[in-house]
Amino acid sequence: MTGKIALEEHFSIDATANDMESFFPNYQLSPEFAQKMLGIKPDRLEQMDALGIEMIIISLNSPAIQRILDKDEAIKIAKLANDTLAEECAKHPTRFKGFAALPMQDPDAAAEELHRCVKDFGFKGALVNGYSQLGDTETSVYYDLPEYWDFWGEVEQLDVPMYLHPRSPLYSQLKPYEGHPWLMAAAWAFSVETGTHALRLMCSGLFDKYPGLQVILGHLGELLPANIWRTSHRIALRPLGCPAKRPISEYLSNNFYITTSGHFRLAPLQLAMTEMGSDRIMFATDYPFEEMSEAVEWFDAMEIGESERQKIGRVNAKRLFKL
Repeated sequence: MTGKIALEEHFSIDATANDMESFFPNYQLSPEFAQKMLGIKPDRLEQMDALGIEMIIISLNSPAIQRILDKDEAIKIAKLANDTLAEECAKHPTRFKGFAALPMQDPDAAAEELHRCVKDFGFKGALVNGYSQLGDTETSVYYDLPEYWDFWGEVEQLDVPMYLHPRSPLYSQLKPYEGHPWLMAAAWAFSVETGTHALRLMCSGLFDKYPGLQVILGHLGELLPANIWRTSHRIALRPLGCPAKRPISEYLSNNFYITTSGHFRLAPLQLAMTEMGSDRIMFATDYPFEEMSEAVEWFDAMEIGESERQKIGRVNAKRLFKL
């Protein structure tokens, strides 16, 4: 398929490149990989041309801004990253678009930075790398908390989506993984952490107050499509004070999109299509953590109808991002 639009495509700046080691505990990233992440190299366009990708929406590496403990420093580095990305997008405006990096340690500053990036740079939303740390390394701030609701109101007002991207749990919460490093990061821990954060948003009542909000999850929904019926069913039977006014499954179907980033398998895609509908799924590769070529070869050859392939590969993104 030609004309694909891909999202969750990463880059780094000097100020965030070295923190990728914390993204993959017990795993040494190669110098070649770090160099691949730094900036946006000409070979990215060459790969896009060869693989039928018309446009990518680019985002900062993880955890980046979210792991900066000082609020003022987080604001400064987010602005630097966004200014850098805007310069790169301006060089190829029909091929590159941007997701804003946000200093979520300060909800007001995050809202202001998102507004700047959308209005001044034409960014298509934001990508936030999970919970934020603030003050010390064992603090995790999740975005269902009351102090973030005005921020979410600004997201809805701007009418752009926010991509909730994974990061690992805090080190103090890694006991279930002790002695099992192969379950860390993308193999398992990312999805558990990010899926739980998404459920917190759904259960908080956030989407009842801001019904127009749209959140994107990668990796075919971070396990949620497979388990959302049971989660919704059990909360309905025993709500235990859950503030959400609707069945939890309705928020996944109405307020969330998912992408194929880093999850190149037909069966879970079909499950997600059954649970959410093909209108709620978009193509992504997760480059450079995954190879563009592997993502494209799978997507272009998999046995789904051509109308669904067009929706997932292009049409849904055009609609959501107003391209």
